[in-house]
Amino acid sequence: MKIKFISLASGSSGNCYYLGTDKNGILIDAGIGIRTMKKNFKEFNLSLSTISAVFVTHDHADHIKSVGHLGEKYNIPVYSTKEIHEGINKSYCMTEKLSSSVHYIKKEEPVTIGDFKISAFEVPHDGTDNVGYCIEVDNKIFSFLTDLGHITDTAAHYICKANYLIMEANYDLEMLKMGPYPQYLKERIAGPNGHMSNTDTANFLADNMNENLKYIWLCHLSKDNNHPELAYKTVEWKLKSKGVIVGKDVQLAALKRTSPSEFYEFE
Repeated sequence: MKIKFISLASGSSGNCYYLGTDKNGILIDAGIGIRTMKKNFKEFNLSLSTISAVFVTHDHADHIKSVGHLGEKYNIPVYSTKEIHEGINKSYCMTEKLSSSVHYIKKEEPVTIGDFKISAFEVPHDGTDNVGYCIEVDNKIFSFLTDLGHITDTAAHYICKANYLIMEANYDLEMLKMGPYPQYLKERIAGPNGHMSNTDTANFLADNMNENLKYIWLCHLSKDNNHPELAYKTVEWKLKSKGVIVGKDVQLAALKRTSPSEFYEFE
């Protein structure tokens, strides 16, 4: 079975990830415009008709922009916790409110959609409610942790379980400190329910690297407080200090903020 992965966008202005097989696919978040999504799908020779479900991590605008359209216009089931669904329908960015497409899930109670077994799990962030996703398909495990302020024991469990890891490296601490954001926003980003810095992510990965992990994608990079090269190098250098060589022991990529990644296929 071929497993396909694409990041359609990964940053503070929009987040959307596709995971699919030859039979069906799912989206993790839908925080980009529906026209952009359709255009991207066409470029990859994919169709929205193959999407079996959308799984939402939390109710911030950059993760839910097209959720209403996909759910109510395309009749694609939208899965998340009850609290996240309530937050979605209260959001200012939701011109299409969810009704018929709503499906509730509970944390760490798996659901099966086609070829995928999906488990939501708690992550610390400041949405109405917040989850990461662990997705098992064809004996491969993908873990998505797009927004989290720090790594809890629960988050660590799913990070260390992954063969393919999509994990936040949102900001460089010095760039954040010296940058233009007001102090309250800097404190929110760097706080325990905000976002992960490059260094925090690098330190955890270096200290917990295991042979099961094949690929790391750094996601949700800040436009103003990070650079893809800086995020990549920070993680690469830290891994190297523990004897882990990027390109040999593990693959590493920093995902693009506003455009699609390359098309990945795994067998």
